[in-house]
Amino acid sequence: MTDWVIAIVGALLVAVVVRDVFHTLFHPIGHGSIAPQVMKFVWWLLRLFPSDRRIASLTGPLGIALVVLTWGAIAILGWAMLYFAQMPASFAYSSELNPAARNEVFDSLYLSLVTIGTLGFGDIVPTSPFLRLIVPLEALFGFMLLTAAVSWVLQIYPALHRRRVLALQLSTLRDARRANPDVSVDDIPTDVLAGIAGAVVEARNDFTQYGATYYFRDLEADASLAVSLEYATQLATEAAASEQPQTRLVGSLISAAVASLAGLLDEEFLQLGGDTDAVIKAYAEDHRHNS
Repeated sequence: MTDWVIAIVGALLVAVVVRDVFHTLFHPIGHGSIAPQVMKFVWWLLRLFPSDRRIASLTGPLGIALVVLTWGAIAILGWAMLYFAQMPASFAYSSELNPAARNEVFDSLYLSLVTIGTLGFGDIVPTSPFLRLIVPLEALFGFMLLTAAVSWVLQIYPALHRRRVLALQLSTLRDARRANPDVSVDDIPTDVLAGIAGAVVEARNDFTQYGATYYFRDLEADASLAVSLEYATQLATEAAASEQPQTRLVGSLISAAVASLAGLLDEEFLQLGGDTDAVIKAYAEDHRHNS
């Protein structure tokens, strides 16, 4: 009876990891359960360091690495429990292994590690039909996890690039207007303003699909959307007061896009419950950019 309980718990652990990998990497919304908690933990831990230290900007990369390691550790434990429930009767041991030195817990973990790493030493071999099916599935999962981790990184960094480009567009436009105070919002081509609105919408979509990107902190204020987003609201306010219908329309687009992004940031990460301006300020403070 105890063996069945251990096997069921192990199967549940494996199922939890598979579900979390799917919801984090492949689901359109990207809502996992393990990954966000791990990212939040690393985010909190690195806040203990001064904001100008390089390590304080490594929350995202370190968080992703720890998420993958957590997935692997839970999966290894889950499969090891499945093996442990049927040891030693359902396994054949190599003659080179000393029977007196065997430990079922160690052997279960060892077999799970070797299998998920697709090493296949063959010193411990399953003999029951059930295990001969389960062991290759773990090897397949190990290969899938490695592939998924690489795919995750390849998806996240283009999203980060788009976010930083938007931040630099806003900060560059802000600095250019500060250098030329006579330039009004009507002098800015509507295509430029429309492009900013579209980029804000794209940033919102990236936060929805790749929530882990929130925990990538930019040390440079000009490249940080947490800092530059406030200027987008100023642009929207200026454009809304314009006498040009097209400029007013584009201003409304920017305002709606920023409000939608702020709502998502508040709901998913900040839980502030405030208005758009309050959320944008809290976003900057959370990324340790206090203006």
